[in-house]
Amino acid sequence: MKTAEYYQSGQVLLIDKPLNWTSFQVVNKLRWEIRQAFNIKKIKVGHAGTLDPLATGLLVICTGKMTKQIDTFQCQIKEYTGTLVLGSTTPSYDLETEINETFPIEHITEDSIHKATTQFIGEIQQFPPVFSALKKDGKRLYEFARAGEKVDIPSRTISISEFEITKIDGLNIDFRVVCSKGTYIRSLANDFGKALNSGAHLSALRRTKIGNFDVKDASSIDNFIKNLQ
Repeated sequence: MKTAEYYQSGQVLLIDKPLNWTSFQVVNKLRWEIRQAFNIKKIKVGHAGTLDPLATGLLVICTGKMTKQIDTFQCQIKEYTGTLVLGSTTPSYDLETEINETFPIEHITEDSIHKATTQFIGEIQQFPPVFSALKKDGKRLYEFARAGEKVDIPSRTISISEFEITKIDGLNIDFRVVCSKGTYIRSLANDFGKALNSGAHLSALRRTKIGNFDVKDASSIDNFIKNLQ
């Protein structure tokens, strides 16, 4: 039988984030449900690494005293699976925005797709997407982007240890990536298109692992609420 003290003393909850939810919405929902279930006024709840609304998969949620471990969990290696589409780009590098440019694809072969992944293995420089929650001069980058304002974004050093093409279906390329904190898979998709002298954007993304935590062990929000007590 779980109690208020169970969550207040500190728990790590693995949640499989659904499509179109923000990570912040998941945290708010779980906090509200815990408060209602045990009639408590306050409880600390936070997540260890944001997922975009259009991404699904593993969210590590910490409650109570375990929120002190969030920074530790955030720094751990992450694994993602997803799909990118060759031949076109979007301003957000994913499906949040409409296609803004198309590119030749006739020269791309399955061999060149597989070979292009090697350019991204190891420590590399990556530019975050302009449509991101990173801050510059006190504003979120997506605020500049939505206002049509150009802003200089510095590159950052990230590390990719594995980049595997798992399926090629026409222009749709399925992949698996193992990477460091701070890696934007949307930017990787965009850069991958450039590496093939074409364009690309992300059409699906799922986070499968954070450190030793696996999405296979995660619960849906509905199941968490059902098993709250």
